[in-house]
Amino acid sequence: MTRQGGILLPLTALPGPWGVGTLGREAERFLDFLQAAGQSCWQILPIGPTGFGDSPYQSFSSFAGNPYLIDLDLLAEEGLLERGEYAHLDWGSDPGRVDYGVLYHLRLPVLRRACERLLSEPPEDYPEFCRENSFWLEDYALFMALKGAFGGGSWQAWPEELRRREADTLEVWRASLAGECAFWRAVQYLFFRQWRAFRAKAKERGISLMGDLPIYVAEDSADVWAAPEQFQLDEDLHPTEVAGVPPDAFTELGQLWGNPLYDWARMAGEGYRWWVRRLGYQLSLYDILRLDHFRGFESYFAIPAGDPDARRGVWRKGPGVEFFRCMEDALGRRAIVAEDLGYHTDALRAFLTEVGYPGMKVLQFAFDSRDTGSGYLPHTYTQNCVAYTGTHDNDTVLGWLNSAPEADTAYARAYLRLNEAEGEHWGMLRALWGCVADLAIAPLGDILGLGSEGRINTPSTLGGNWTWRVPEGVLTGELVRALRREMALYGRLPVDGWDCQMHEIVV
Repeated sequence: MTRQGGILLPLTALPGPWGVGTLGREAERFLDFLQAAGQSCWQILPIGPTGFGDSPYQSFSSFAGNPYLIDLDLLAEEGLLERGEYAHLDWGSDPGRVDYGVLYHLRLPVLRRACERLLSEPPEDYPEFCRENSFWLEDYALFMALKGAFGGGSWQAWPEELRRREADTLEVWRASLAGECAFWRAVQYLFFRQWRAFRAKAKERGISLMGDLPIYVAEDSADVWAAPEQFQLDEDLHPTEVAGVPPDAFTELGQLWGNPLYDWARMAGEGYRWWVRRLGYQLSLYDILRLDHFRGFESYFAIPAGDPDARRGVWRKGPGVEFFRCMEDALGRRAIVAEDLGYHTDALRAFLTEVGYPGMKVLQFAFDSRDTGSGYLPHTYTQNCVAYTGTHDNDTVLGWLNSAPEADTAYARAYLRLNEAEGEHWGMLRALWGCVADLAIAPLGDILGLGSEGRINTPSTLGGNWTWRVPEGVLTGELVRALRREMALYGRLPVDGWDCQMHEIVV
């Protein structure tokens, strides 16, 4: 990998008039911004349909796209919607925040109108889309139709014969919900048609898209319902142990994620084919893929199901290097980034070295006085890593500087020679861009110099997460020129030598 720069921004955070960022005009304008600013990568986070807590890491499917990301104006241009069917609706009072409650009530009724028109005269490639994706699409469409039929509740609360997927019962319900299943298939067709167009535009501009694959899937997902044998479930199909991380200096009770754990022994016996399909599909969507919680493949934390916190959890061995050898045999060597953040062990370091994927370095972590053996100081980096000022789970750098322990921030200011005249956030960004890491990525909130109001997510909390959106008018020509200067200064401009006119880009 050559030296590159990139920006982290979830698609939902793009600006726009209809309540949430989408794959439409504003996504294309942000690609223009990235290209003009000398960036090579856009890290967008997971794009699946969001479930509990509106988190993209708790999705109803590992394969489906988020209906909220479908752009309504593009549908209107195709004749699938009339502008008056959505423009008059109240999409929320604050354009700087996503109101998921509003989206939940308004978005799907609008999409139903579009899907009715689509299905009245299906495009030529619609049957092909359904056939090519039938390995996940049929289960997902029925899963979502059944959720609607049972008031949106978890599949664990469905009638027993549906929970256990008894064949005769499935066929009865599939027939009775045929219209709903058709709707959910059509929604996915619309999403992925827009996704293909969006990805083509990124490729035209030389922008690599970095996706994100959560290691675990949500219990309330089509993945677990359709393949319960792949997970550690009891005879009643309930998890025996669930995922999380142990207590540490940051969290006294640890983190209880609650995801069902994989039956790694069974998966190994099947050549990890469930994972080959999941990983291969995700790699088909992106140029680079970040594997979330990479440590879980070396060893994973298992918490007794029903416990209120993570204190009684234990570490168990994961599938190890054999897993990635199987993936490489099946899929080839691909551009994968290992999210190896957190407490490092010798076993994890050896595992990452043997697998060979670049790990992650987060500048904010370098100055934490509770981590005496920090490997996050810039002078310790290697080329084969991806460096960040912070991730979607961190505060912005200015938010961190204003809230972290004084000893930590004093160390950062001394080490990085931060000053208010330049802007302390800009000093941290320059340290990022100047390090030896091949790829340096900054959340857009850091580039904009936002405080904690620009934070994307606070782990282990509910409410207010994943709502931040880019303010109108902040992606200016001045910012384009400043970013491009820094990319040139630190050798991170795209290698093909293209140039572009420095013009005013306002989102």
